[in-house]
Amino acid sequence: MFYTDPAEKEKYIHGVFTAIARRYDLMNTLFSFNRDKYWRRRAVAATGLAAGGRALDVCCGTGRLTLELAKAAGPAGRVVGLDFCRAMLDVAAAAIAASPYGGTIQLVEGNAMALPFADDSFDCATTGFALRNVPDIAAVLAEMRRVVKPGGAVVSLELAKPGAPVFKQLYYLYFERLLPLFGKAGSGTDGPYRWLPESLRRFPHQGEIRDIFGAVGLKNATYHELTGGIVAVHTGIK
Repeated sequence: MFYTDPAEKEKYIHGVFTAIARRYDLMNTLFSFNRDKYWRRRAVAATGLAAGGRALDVCCGTGRLTLELAKAAGPAGRVVGLDFCRAMLDVAAAAIAASPYGGTIQLVEGNAMALPFADDSFDCATTGFALRNVPDIAAVLAEMRRVVKPGGAVVSLELAKPGAPVFKQLYYLYFERLLPLFGKAGSGTDGPYRWLPESLRRFPHQGEIRDIFGAVGLKNATYHELTGGIVAVHTGIK
């Protein structure tokens, strides 16, 4: 399904994540063969976040990347996780309450297109597996840049488009044919896991995302492909 109206896409995405919130983490771990933990660690490393720092996780979902940021920030730091889906935030709140980082993390219900924070508020800002789903990639990255302090990093962890022959064909066979079937079996609904390959198909190549980072004013924009290029960590500096 493809939406040209940003409001319609936002409404659809909200429904998707509300439907799968309770099973989201389990399904991600299974579908990534447990590589998602490594990917999040690489994304946090790219931020340069130090102990005592202040970080923002945009479209934080169930809070797994938020928790990884909190590990880096430590007890003297502060991490804010923002999402527009209350069901996902409820799952995040439970995970954070069961972790040692409850005093470090604050969850906020809000929209990535209009972040409710002042300019230059954070040492870094991240977003994980979210840019495919937002109405306007450039607008979200510009907002993330706005709220980061000069010299701070904006980092995106996102699905990417592998280029290696044979591996690429095998990956797309799994991602477009098998994953939706497994997703329906695991979640009881097929809509969200039909959207997943469709969203990647229409998502710009990682080189184009790097260019958007630069276009919104982020310096030294670069990306690193992980696990054969099925995901990429993009970084830009304010």
